[in-house]
Amino acid sequence: MTHVLHDLAGRVVIVGSGLAGLMAALTLAPRPTIIVTRAALGAETSSAWAQGGIAASVGADDSAQLHLADTLAAGDGLCDPAVAAGILAQAPAAIAALQRAGVRFDRNKEGALALGLEAAHSRRRIVHAEGDGSGAAIVQALVRAVRSKSSITVLEGVEVRRLLLEGDRIGGLLCATSTGTVVLPTSHVILATGGIGGLYDATTNPMGNFGQGVALAARAGARLADMEFVQFHPTALDSRRRPLALVSEAVRGEGAVLVNEKGVRFMAEVPGAELAPRDVVARAISAEIARGGRVFLDARQALGSGFARRFPVIDGLCREAGIDASTDLIPVRPAVHYHMGGVATDICGRSSVSGLWVAGEAASTGLHGANRLASNSLLEAAVMGMRAAEDIGGFAVEPATVAWTGMPPASADASLVRPLVSRHLGVLRNAGAINGAIASLLPLAEGEGPAADPAIVALLIAVFASLRAESRGAHARTDFSLKLQHEQRRMMCLSDALDIAHAVIPHSFARSA
Repeated sequence: MTHVLHDLAGRVVIVGSGLAGLMAALTLAPRPTIIVTRAALGAETSSAWAQGGIAASVGADDSAQLHLADTLAAGDGLCDPAVAAGILAQAPAAIAALQRAGVRFDRNKEGALALGLEAAHSRRRIVHAEGDGSGAAIVQALVRAVRSKSSITVLEGVEVRRLLLEGDRIGGLLCATSTGTVVLPTSHVILATGGIGGLYDATTNPMGNFGQGVALAARAGARLADMEFVQFHPTALDSRRRPLALVSEAVRGEGAVLVNEKGVRFMAEVPGAELAPRDVVARAISAEIARGGRVFLDARQALGSGFARRFPVIDGLCREAGIDASTDLIPVRPAVHYHMGGVATDICGRSSVSGLWVAGEAASTGLHGANRLASNSLLEAAVMGMRAAEDIGGFAVEPATVAWTGMPPASADASLVRPLVSRHLGVLRNAGAINGAIASLLPLAEGEGPAADPAIVALLIAVFASLRAESRGAHARTDFSLKLQHEQRRMMCLSDALDIAHAVIPHSFARSA
């Protein structure tokens, strides 16, 4: 029997406890708020694993306009310039808010913020906390701040299985707990559930993150945007560890270079070299691996014995794999790192479903376009978490009377979906692979089993990919290698994607016959 948590009704509910969710909760305080998190507060989040820090135009030689120009260039024509300008302009305010919440950013000898350089940035503008342990340091500080607020109730070990609707607006959440299924009545929800890396075998994200927020919103009828754009980080540590350990772009920012097994620096003649946009570097590394080669990051000359001091977390991960980065080459390969697509939102984080806001990687605001500029993600999470909270602050949470009478949905399991996605929707794509993915994923997505929710997210990626007959940003097709002159962002609901998938399947089978 499903129990309704009447004693917690009438509060804003935040799903997820990464940077976006924590900032939303702190911004809403002292308004009564609930954070629902599948793991412990702040644990199993991509935010806590971030090494690169937060991009912010706070340097004397920098400006929001320069940051915007770099963001638009990386986004490859699909950023929303107005949205991007607004988010980037709030970077100094976001850094200040994080500091007020207890985050201690690294500073130079003069006491100013220490700024790092990452790929495709024209200025040093990456703000760090505890070096390459930035994400963990930021999340730990915010967790302490959240736990100090009596207005914030934290429900740990609780998994949201469905968004419940009253008519066409949010009415509550169906949740699974250790003691059974419960309904949490609310008319205002912020989804801050992270990305989709767990759909792939090679990822730097928590393996359990398969796009839960996208699946929840899609089932509720929300519009999705830019789902085909999956960013592969070029330099994950090539080892048996799962998920793969990340070797931050900041290592290349400090002068490390990429070489193949022959010692050839294959990025030397590419504009930007090792600091070219991530999609460019990822495709170049993939090409080396596809021909049967291997790729390494060489930090020996640039950092040498100073590697461990500058990158203590990465040094520890390398040593775990038997590599001394001061004297050895570091084997690397591309791995899924970030999803530019997600639930379509406006500048306040509102989705197309009344009462549903989405912030962080689960959302698609238009900031990232076809390819995220390095370290813009934590900035977006902080800014949009605060914006969603500020927007909700103008609404009264209405009483809800939803209930759930059916069987609770099965706990999601991406194990059946992961091989299909890894094989067909990787760095390089083509019509045969994309259509094959659609044909395999559709019956899973329309089923009721544990694979349904992961398959829905993967199917959305495949359908969006099938419609983009070009190579742009993180979406590279071997059968459409050129970029169209006029192309734009694409949005649709799950029902539209299912219709397209059904239309594709006969065509796919006919071509393979």
